[in-house]
Amino acid sequence: MIDKISIKPRKKPDYCIPRNWFFEEYDGEARFEGNRVFVEPSSYFKSIINWILRKKKNGIDYNQSLSLKNGTEDRNWIRTAVIYSSLVRSTVAYNHKGFGRFEPDDILGYRESGTFLKMIALLPHLVKMGVNVLYLLPLTESSQVFKKGEIGSPYSVKDFLKIDPIYHDPLLDGWNVEDEFTALVESCHILGIRVILDFIPRTAARDCNLILEHPDWFYWIKVDELASYAPPKIPGLGFCQPDFENMKKIYDQDQVKEHLKRFTFDPKTIDAEKWERLKKDLTEEDFIYNIAREFGIVTAPGFSDWINDTQPTWDDVTFLRLYHDHPVTSEGKVSKDQPPYVLFDVIKSSRFPGRKPNTELWNYIASVIPHFQKKFGLDGIRLDMGHALPDDLEQMIIKNARDYDPSFVFIAEELEMHRAKEAKEAGYDVVIGNSWWMLPRVPEKTYEFAQVTAAKVELPYIACAETPDTPRIAQRLNGRLKCLIPFLCAFLPNGVLMINSGQEIEETQPMNLGLDNDACGRFTLSCEDEFQGKLAFFDHYVMHWKDSEVFEFLSELSKVREHFLSLIVNGEYKPVYLTWQDGKTANASYWSDQEAIIMVCNLDEFGREVGIEIENTFGKPLTVEAVKVWDRSGWRELEPSKTIVCKIEGFGFALYKIDFK
Repeated sequence: MIDKISIKPRKKPDYCIPRNWFFEEYDGEARFEGNRVFVEPSSYFKSIINWILRKKKNGIDYNQSLSLKNGTEDRNWIRTAVIYSSLVRSTVAYNHKGFGRFEPDDILGYRESGTFLKMIALLPHLVKMGVNVLYLLPLTESSQVFKKGEIGSPYSVKDFLKIDPIYHDPLLDGWNVEDEFTALVESCHILGIRVILDFIPRTAARDCNLILEHPDWFYWIKVDELASYAPPKIPGLGFCQPDFENMKKIYDQDQVKEHLKRFTFDPKTIDAEKWERLKKDLTEEDFIYNIAREFGIVTAPGFSDWINDTQPTWDDVTFLRLYHDHPVTSEGKVSKDQPPYVLFDVIKSSRFPGRKPNTELWNYIASVIPHFQKKFGLDGIRLDMGHALPDDLEQMIIKNARDYDPSFVFIAEELEMHRAKEAKEAGYDVVIGNSWWMLPRVPEKTYEFAQVTAAKVELPYIACAETPDTPRIAQRLNGRLKCLIPFLCAFLPNGVLMINSGQEIEETQPMNLGLDNDACGRFTLSCEDEFQGKLAFFDHYVMHWKDSEVFEFLSELSKVREHFLSLIVNGEYKPVYLTWQDGKTANASYWSDQEAIIMVCNLDEFGREVGIEIENTFGKPLTVEAVKVWDRSGWRELEPSKTIVCKIEGFGFALYKIDFK
């Protein structure tokens, strides 16, 4: 597909891109202006596509997963991953006209919001950082109803099987967005980069297209109740997860009884004949308004499964009705004629199932991932809210994907490291974990994670300084952790290294406020910045592309890590024996028969000097034959010794290579 890309030439180089994106092998006309470059788009994209095609081998189908292409079934490829997390519409958004303010589509005919074509053009940038897995936030068509910002959230899924047309690039005249996504996946696979997507099986947009055929798959409330709709507050319980005992008591609360009265049956159940007449005139764009006008009902907004959570309702999404009946916790508490409703136990159906599964819906949900596997050649999925699904449905989803591709990787949205054991038993390969929360909290939590948590986790975790939901690492401690935390992520045990889009250019504005943040966290930019206060999850957003030492550091870090990757994954992990320790020197070491690497990190803002006792770390007598050290200044040789004197600046780090016998 990529070899069919053809773009109409322009008369002059008027397509503005960040200098960070500039492809060094491009030999067409270009004009450099500070951090920007103006290129002729046809020849520019052609040069990158030709670079990719030169790496393509004849007779190989790159539109299947890399493992299927290679005939392998092993899922351990994720252990050696360097993941780049991207929301395409913001990662490659840019003011291409080069003047004025950002426009989704500008006066020169360029799409300034992110597209798959531009994501292909960014692949050389990712290759320099050693990226071998591209993790894409949801690409499915999102809703334009009940939006939280300028554009719909990517997690507000209007159609589970359609790619959102916003990712089409007008430069590709006559192309459809699915073919453009196919070309992106093919390009990644040619370069040895696997592709992972987000999949959301528990919620959908409140005007999801499935409503047109299956209104009974959703929960409905009276329109008059919408303005005051919220999860009931439960006195005496505090902020907690529901369990069987407290749910039984919750149903007796007056505010819960009032909450249940807000719900109604779906329009087809209320009046099947009227529904069929109305449905003939409904379109995908505006049907939810017509239902509200004709029936006086609307889909219920989602909310957290935590009792007394302070976060507001999720007004852009609604829950899918996974059971035809109510949860078992409601037995004896809810009348038989109670319409389907949303409560804490309904949301957490993994712990509070009903007795009558919505089998047709389950089969549909479990068919979505295979659809994308067969059509686009995906390599893996991060399963959103998988922990809240009924166990049988969760297993259906995993089994259907692996029946097609045994090497298909599942990442669990599990933030608690101690839950890794359950995730492993369920069939997941990786958990998100909480490195993003613990590692930036120097020194105490950083040290605890590095020396205890990481080594004991029962499944690999995503090792990252930030995620799409968290504050940016460049914003923490005035940017002093921007290299230290990625270094830790690269060399801690059981970690799968992830770089969040924008991290490499020291972006400070978060993409979302979902984790470890508050409402003030969206204001990190100057008042004059046109994107001040905007969040990429809900608004148009262009990152502040500029030269950064972090990009160069991450590029070098990935090369060093790759050189020792077999030792990190297969070697024997040992904590490092230091001459003194006060909980501010994080460390790890990995050993084979004749080689070792030792990592040390200073978690203090002041410089320190410690001794590394090599023989005591190894636990056996040995002869040190050679010692090299790598830090931000590169590699240098040291005098062989069984005790290495390690001098590290504040928030600094070093990696030692030991040859011994």
